[in-house]
Amino acid sequence: MLKRLGLLTLASVTLASCDGTSMRAVTVVGSSTVLPFTKAVATAFVEQDEGRRTPVVESTGTGGGMVRFCEGVGGKYPDIVNASRRMHAKEFDTCQANGVKDIIEVPIGLDGIAMAESNDGPKLTLTRKDVYLALAANPMGKPNTAKTWKDVNPALPATPITVLGPPSTSGTREAFVELILEPGCIAANPAAKELKTNPDPALFSAACRTLRTDGAYVEKGEDDNLIVEGLAGNRQAVGVVGYSYLEKNRSRLHGAPIDGVTPTYQDIANGKYPGVRSLYLYVKKKHLDAMPELQDFLKLYATMWAPNGPLTERGLIPAPDKVRRRAAEAIANGYVVERADLP
Repeated sequence: MLKRLGLLTLASVTLASCDGTSMRAVTVVGSSTVLPFTKAVATAFVEQDEGRRTPVVESTGTGGGMVRFCEGVGGKYPDIVNASRRMHAKEFDTCQANGVKDIIEVPIGLDGIAMAESNDGPKLTLTRKDVYLALAANPMGKPNTAKTWKDVNPALPATPITVLGPPSTSGTREAFVELILEPGCIAANPAAKELKTNPDPALFSAACRTLRTDGAYVEKGEDDNLIVEGLAGNRQAVGVVGYSYLEKNRSRLHGAPIDGVTPTYQDIANGKYPGVRSLYLYVKKKHLDAMPELQDFLKLYATMWAPNGPLTERGLIPAPDKVRRRAAEAIANGYVVERADLP
């Protein structure tokens, strides 16, 4: 549940005057998937008024960004974290322990987790079950020995299983596991569903969430562009990327259908594609109260995420009208997220 807080407080005045927060540029860390959208807003922000300081936007991955965001409040800490998943309750707790008390959650739009191939690749048509059987460390409780896609499904080609993807600190990796691997696990072994409610979460994790480490899944870093380049160098490989990176590289990549649905703008927007996720900004309210430029930056962001707006041209899929309205209200009124609402 969200609660409304007052606007400028004595604490925020003290913050601004004592540590120089209001005297520096807006600082953003986090997701490589959200990075292109935030950079586009940063560019437009300065073009709108050349007297503004250029926002500093860093790609650290969602997990790494959350760590830095939650380290504290004040001029040496980020104002915003880009996130390709929701903040976890345990991350919220870390923020609270370090004095980051009031956090505004801003959903900016939708994205899809795509299994991308080179346009000269094998043209795979996959199910989530196929992906699970190919990439899980212990599918069906046994070590994974599959070498080719044909080993997991006779209808697939005898192409070596090589999947290029993000590391464990990435929100894209986490969304891939949650949206693709876990349902594939349950499709392959319905009994695994009972493990999800087992008091020991390690059992479900071992069965359904743990990826191979024998070379079938290759971690390529937090930057999705590294995966795109990797696919150019290995045309038999598959890459796990956000939809916006697929869209930006249509001249050389395509998305493999999953469960009969191709990752397209329309089927992500209508929820038919199985790998749909929301993208977020998390903002320190204390910084927002102290920094007029941060307020203006977020107001501009809210205009650019609209349907047919500049961010949709870069691959962002607009959130439903109700979600966009609530996000804009959260920015304008300082509504903060409650721990009970977080996973």
